[in-house]
Amino acid sequence: MPFMPFNFLFLWLVGLLSIGVLGGGIYIIYEWYIGALVGISYLVSGVLMVLWSVGGRFISLPLFRRPGADEPKPTRTGTVQRVERPDGTILQVEFYGPEDGQPIILSHGWGPNSMVWYYVKRQLSDRFRVIVWDLPGLGKSTRPKNSDYSIEKFARDLEAVVSLAGNKPVILLGHSIGGMITLTFCRLFPELLGSRVAGLILVDTTYTNPVKTSIFSGLLGALQKPLLEPILYLTAALEPIMWGMTWLSYLNGSLFISVELSGFKGTETRGQLEFSGFLSALGSPGVLARGTLGMFKFDETKTLRSINIPVLVICGDSDIATTPPASVRMKAELPQAELVTIEKGGHMALMEHNPIRFT
Repeated sequence: MPFMPFNFLFLWLVGLLSIGVLGGGIYIIYEWYIGALVGISYLVSGVLMVLWSVGGRFISLPLFRRPGADEPKPTRTGTVQRVERPDGTILQVEFYGPEDGQPIILSHGWGPNSMVWYYVKRQLSDRFRVIVWDLPGLGKSTRPKNSDYSIEKFARDLEAVVSLAGNKPVILLGHSIGGMITLTFCRLFPELLGSRVAGLILVDTTYTNPVKTSIFSGLLGALQKPLLEPILYLTAALEPIMWGMTWLSYLNGSLFISVELSGFKGTETRGQLEFSGFLSALGSPGVLARGTLGMFKFDETKTLRSINIPVLVICGDSDIATTPPASVRMKAELPQAELVTIEKGGHMALMEHNPIRFT
């Protein structure tokens, strides 16, 4: 799930509702047990509320989504290298495919971890040296000890991953925040463009504060300071509570509503929705909140014209997290860019549409 600012509003609402339903079910059962409530209907109601709280996803997923022939799985089968950074972060970097293949480094979006590249690893590792990494605080990469979740910090971490790729110039592919990290990397390390970096692929991403290029950008911009930022700070402060509510929302299936609305267009399979929800629940809400606060300070508008290497910009035509006009703007300002649009594609179009349909 892409962690758009208003996702946190939704997660708080459904999390509190989930706790209310579970607590209400337990209370009704207890009151029936001590005789304060009389009648089997109370017991049945309480039991159903508890069962929905811990297993509602087993009902909602089969009812509303079709099974797929190749459902994604949370697998890690590549060669692993652990990279320690000056701030104490230890990055999990995994390698797939032939060592002499063209290296391509994949930077995932904010919310999941590198396991989200299930399809890409399978489809490219026969001829590319596919390198994936977990962003700090997600997956198997540890949190920075100084709590720095800025895009600049992530871009410097990406440079460390590039240094592991061997002698061939690499292709950098970034999705969502991964694309934002890639653009910042280009500003911080311009000397590597053309020498160590052969080209970029920017997928469903933006060049500035994502609030400005998401759906309802005007409303979100007005709410950023008075509402969104306080909610994010509250999420970080109450991380254990929020994480518990997120997992409860995953178990009862309500988390999939947010995953669907922000990432997909309704043609995803049952396994894709389940997989995305599971990866979202794995991510620490505190880490995600701090990283989202870091995105509010992101702006690489002036960097675009200085990136003089080939760039492929890909966007879903119905992406609401980073709307298509952001990709159009990048294509117009990047000196060597091509824009490709995915039909009926949301923010997670690379997963939802396999194989991809372009226009």
